[in-house]
Amino acid sequence: MPLRLVVANKAYSSWSMRPWLLMAHFHIPFEETVVNIYDEAGRKKLRKLSPTGKAPVLYDGDLRVWESLAIIEYLAEKHPKLDIWPKKKAARAHARAISNEMHAAFMPLRQHCPTNFRREPKFRELTPEAAENVRRIEIIWAETREMFGSKKKPFLFGDFCAADAMFAPVVNRLHIYEAPVSPQSRAYMDAIMALPAWAAWHKDAAREKWREARYEEM
Repeated sequence: MPLRLVVANKAYSSWSMRPWLLMAHFHIPFEETVVNIYDEAGRKKLRKLSPTGKAPVLYDGDLRVWESLAIIEYLAEKHPKLDIWPKKKAARAHARAISNEMHAAFMPLRQHCPTNFRREPKFRELTPEAAENVRRIEIIWAETREMFGSKKKPFLFGDFCAADAMFAPVVNRLHIYEAPVSPQSRAYMDAIMALPAWAAWHKDAAREKWREARYEEM
């Protein structure tokens, strides 16, 4: 029985994107259920599928795992031969630390610059708090690549891994709101957006029939 991943609207759901992108990149077979969380029928359906009423949720038979990082950890255990986390201990510990920071922090940036895969890039001036978030993210990227990256490979730890999946929605935010970033950060963002899995998610988001006015107007 294949895995089943329940996700919310691809145009706007940053949390859903993270495990979806990772599974697609590593060619882990799965079926998907996409739920429109902006109408009552969709929210009712999601409450039946998820103990929190939120997406994403991964089903492996009767086993159910929710929360993006927990899903990623489960996939890493289920597929130990895949380099979902870096193999070396120090790099793996660092990857988990920055992934957890991404999971828990950067609220000003999230609120001021919501994920939107329908939006064409257009400059939005950052609040001081959101700008500080961007500075911290750029420090994370630069320090990680300096300590664990590769000059020949574009991602945080050389090859794409779970940490890159965790930061992928931030790439969308920085890109569509044209946040000022360093050339090194821009090169990393371009590498993420060049992934076939990113292109597939973006295509699906553009084809969704559902639209949320709050985000479409921003």
